[in-house]
Amino acid sequence: MLLTFVMAACSDDKDNDSSSTGSESGGDKITTSAEKETINLTIGSWRTEDVSKYEKVIALFNETHPEIKVEFSPTKNTEYNTVLNTALQAGEGPDIFHLRPYGAGLKLVDAGFVEPITGLEGLNQYSEEFLAASRGADGEQYGVPLNISSTQFFYNKKIFAEQGIEVPTTWDEFIAVNEKLLKAGVTPIAMGTKEGWLLSLTHGILGAGVMDGNSFADKLVKGETNFADPSFVESIKAMNDLKKYFPANSEGLGMDDIRTLFAMEQAAMFPLGSWEIPVINDLNGDLDYGYFAMPSKEGNQTVTSWVDGSFAINANSKNKDAAKEFLQFLTTKEFGELFVKEFNMISAIPGISSENELLSELSKEVESKSTPYYWVINFAGGDPTTKTVLETELQGMYLGQVTPEEVADKVQKSAESWFTPFQ
Repeated sequence: MLLTFVMAACSDDKDNDSSSTGSESGGDKITTSAEKETINLTIGSWRTEDVSKYEKVIALFNETHPEIKVEFSPTKNTEYNTVLNTALQAGEGPDIFHLRPYGAGLKLVDAGFVEPITGLEGLNQYSEEFLAASRGADGEQYGVPLNISSTQFFYNKKIFAEQGIEVPTTWDEFIAVNEKLLKAGVTPIAMGTKEGWLLSLTHGILGAGVMDGNSFADKLVKGETNFADPSFVESIKAMNDLKKYFPANSEGLGMDDIRTLFAMEQAAMFPLGSWEIPVINDLNGDLDYGYFAMPSKEGNQTVTSWVDGSFAINANSKNKDAAKEFLQFLTTKEFGELFVKEFNMISAIPGISSENELLSELSKEVESKSTPYYWVINFAGGDPTTKTVLETELQGMYLGQVTPEEVADKVQKSAESWFTPFQ
């Protein structure tokens, strides 16, 4: 019995030695997915409200990549840029991070903080316009487009019906709707001027109505016209004229205030983004509301759209191969369907529909009636950015400190200092 035990022990030792030496013992060891070394990835983002949703995304990813442990670790929106920049400059930061769209994100690319992903499987399905949001000046691709945002007017169907109002199809009809609501004692537009970004966003919607859809935008980005154009000045005047349709004390109202006004049916219309749909639904699940594309004086209709963020890889990540596996997963139909279902946003992946009727309709509008949000796409450069100058000057206009003409003049001076087509 003792001899049998010793022989068995020797046999086990030889087997263990053979396994540990791999090819030296005459054959490669076969490694199963369960035996693979665990790789840890971190994801940085400004979407603190999406933690539970990304847990579902990560769970889906782990069905095919159980060896990669992913942690979604977002930072407060207002602090994200500073926190991320500080970490990247120290050679640290998350393996994957949410890249701000267009100029803001491409600054990180120019600084060498982002890993190129040109050739990543799945990128060829996106349109050139979508890819441009995270494409560097060197022609390399640096991010996977995540979602498309659109801005338009949401409207309360019950209030419209009670007031006998039809959805406007021209600019004049839009003004008539506001007048009728105001005379009926209903706040026409839920809008506040406390937060500057709301003003550039609102101009992105309303400007297309005054300047006839894409006609001005197309010329602007080519340098064939500029912000001294009378039609642009007219769009700023229109913004000023609309103030009487805003709630009382609109200068002190921010995002949370105006969202609540609309959700609680204290205002008839709400000019904002597609990302607000799930938030409004959470505030008031019984609210019966729809949307309309912005009508122009000529009767053309547009929704303003842009890529609202991409995912990129930290150039200093020690797990770039695993990070690329995750980014490739973000290009799949399976991810796109989960994203639309859980996030209630428009996926950048083509052909992904939503069970939410409102969101599904907006997805189609983006494909057929889109106008670019050029404040983000083209004019987020300069120091301060031209977009910021617009926002600051519009706030001053609403306080009666500057005229529409002065707003346009300062915006033009900002843009011509750095925007190549103007030089």
